Amino acid sequence: MKGDMVNIYLVGKKYQVPAGSTIMGAMEYAGFQLKRGVGCREGFCGACAAVYRLPKDYKIHADLACQTVVEEGMYIAQIPFVPTVKPIYNLDEVTPSVGTFQQLYPEVFRCVSCNTCTKSCPQDINVMEYINCVEQGNMERAAELSYDCIRCGLCALRCPAEIGQFNVANLAQRLYAKYLVPRTGQVKKRVEEIVYGKFNDEMQKMKTLSFEELKKKYYERDIEPGEKA
Repeated sequence: MKGDMVNIYLVGKKYQVPAGSTIMGAMEYAGFQLKRGVGCREGFCGACAAVYRLPKDYKIHADLACQTVVEEGMYIAQIPFVPTVKPIYNLDEVTPSVGTFQQLYPEVFRCVSCNTCTKSCPQDINVMEYINCVEQGNMERAAELSYDCIRCGLCALRCPAEIGQFNVANLAQRLYAKYLVPRTGQVKKRVEEIVYGKFNDEMQKMKTLSFEELKKKYYERDIEPGEKA
């Protein structure tokens, strides 16, 4: 019914908000001016991690505030970021091996395969599997499985082994890209052309175009075989 309202609790205070609202929309309806914990509003940036409880439910749930619809009696708290340990390393001085992770992320090897990380992922990524791939030294598969990670941190928030899975994914992807991806002559040539300024004038012209002009050029470009529009 149009105009239906539900009762929710934000920062411990009760509010009535429109039924069908997302957590983010409900917070703004209640008068919160969101400056942190808000980004794309479409589930792609991972900035709006939230935890909540529901009536007669002992579990603490975690999800993105821009995607989660409020329910009657929901208790909500937003998390501006998930604190995890991120070691400093020089990518030129590490190798795509299990030993690198044993040194930098030893907590990976405390994984008990509970799959809580996967269940908490708003992107439906098989987080536990890419962690297992890291343990086995399969950087290619780990990088592939974690490709869609938006670094919201909900996996780390729920992990009983206290693994910062998204940081582990970062390293796996970087190692794979630097050491294992086959290099092609075309890529090397194009990088050299960019470095020597071959496209500088063209880029300056592109910067002067309007959004509609850029959009038109994008869709009218020549598409090579195998390239997606």
